[in-house]
Amino acid sequence: MNYFNVGKIVNTQGLQGELRVLSVTDFADERFKKGSQLALFDANDHLVKTVEIASHRKHKNFDIVKFKDHYHINEVEKYKEHFLKIAEEDLTDLEDDEFYYYEIIGLEVYEQDNYIGEIKEILQPGANDVWVVKRQGKRDLLLPYIPSVILEVDLASGRVAVELLEGLDDED
Repeated sequence: MNYFNVGKIVNTQGLQGELRVLSVTDFADERFKKGSQLALFDANDHLVKTVEIASHRKHKNFDIVKFKDHYHINEVEKYKEHFLKIAEEDLTDLEDDEFYYYEIIGLEVYEQDNYIGEIKEILQPGANDVWVVKRQGKRDLLLPYIPSVILEVDLASGRVAVELLEGLDDED
């Protein structure tokens, strides 16, 4: 079974068994809602167990979660540096022109018929995502995920069509 990362447990929060999670999902409210089932993986990417979310709230830049049947800091302290993941079968369908990160990373990027590189990472700096394209012999190219730059995403062919607006590629 495939699992996808939704957050990293970075610390405990208080004494009542809450955990501070650094979220890496666009769907934090859905993923961490009460009753959600998530897989807990250790730092070596081994499945530890499945957990059920008992509560969730936001605090500063973190999601604070509590697992069902874990009511004290001593029960959850061992989960620091662990990862919360969702099973592929639990992913929800997205709207047209929406994609999961795992679908985008690894796609080849082309401007017309010119190969540019491969998407290696997606950043979330603010207003829109930024796709990081690894290029041969050049610095990584940062492409904002906006309609005037990302023209078409073809998952079936593993290809993204882009238009490099003036100023995006400072090495030309």
